[in-house]
Amino acid sequence: MTTSGLNLPSKKPGKDELGPLMSDTHEYRVVAWWASARTGTAKSDSAPNAIHFTAPQQFGGVEGRWTPEDLLLSAVASCYTTTFRALAERSKFEYADLEVEAQGRVNRADSGYRFSEIIMRPNLMIWSEEGRERALVLLQKAEALCLVSRALSVAQTFEPQVQVGKLLHVR
Repeated sequence: MTTSGLNLPSKKPGKDELGPLMSDTHEYRVVAWWASARTGTAKSDSAPNAIHFTAPQQFGGVEGRWTPEDLLLSAVASCYTTTFRALAERSKFEYADLEVEAQGRVNRADSGYRFSEIIMRPNLMIWSEEGRERALVLLQKAEALCLVSRALSVAQTFEPQVQVGKLLHVR
């Protein structure tokens, strides 16, 4: 008999009780369509706003729009930041700021253009020198666990940086 007076079968806490984060499979969906002669639109089931995109200007695209190349680099950088945040939260590691620059190089190959390199430059601002070693461990761990980076076959360079001090600018 439980304290509520109900006879319930004893149950070990399992991944079903922990919610969607512990699920073995997750699915995501994006639909893209070409909206006019030089631009397209992409919509995700998880976001209310569409993204307007174009080809890079070097390939006849429209100025001021996201390109697939920008979106790929954005996916890498944003995946890294969310992975780091989750690791830091789980490790109870507090930090002041994280900025991640993702730079890609596209070269002509035999079968057309391809990304030949992506350079990740996470810049982590921490509060004190004592956290530097732990910060570098978490930065490296996030790089190894980033889902999007792991899905890519392009060579990736990782150049982490940790700074101690106050924020230099507010975004």
